Amino acid sequence: MKSKLFCILIFLVGIFVNSKAMAQQHKQMVRIAKIQVDPVQLESYNAALKEQMNTAVKAEPGVLTYYAVADKNNPANITILEIYADTAAYQAHIQTPHFKKYKAAVEHMVKHLELVDVSIIGVAKKPGL
Repeated sequence: MKSKLFCILIFLVGIFVNSKAMAQQHKQMVRIAKIQVDPVQLESYNAALKEQMNTAVKAEPGVLTYYAVADKNNPANITILEIYADTAAYQAHIQTPHFKKYKAAVEHMVKHLELVDVSIIGVAKKPGL
């Protein structure tokens, strides 16, 4: 009898935790930035990007994740996946000194910028990642 109650309790906790995680995920702001960088300035751009990303993740609780990748055939084509706790966290982020420093530094390096707001429809990852 105790083991059945324990199993039911674990099941209910699992449902609660999963529904809470799903609710938080629905509040998140998720954006993809597609950036074309002047190839001559790529090294400087990458340094500025990495500095901004690292500072934002460390200093801002609402900045949850950044993934920046470069096209292997054309490294000047950069794609960034950004995840914020919510829209307010994103709005606060773009007002920070480190973000404004980044924007000023890369202003003449970026040839094209496309921002696409997206919704997460599924996540699969190894535990602990």
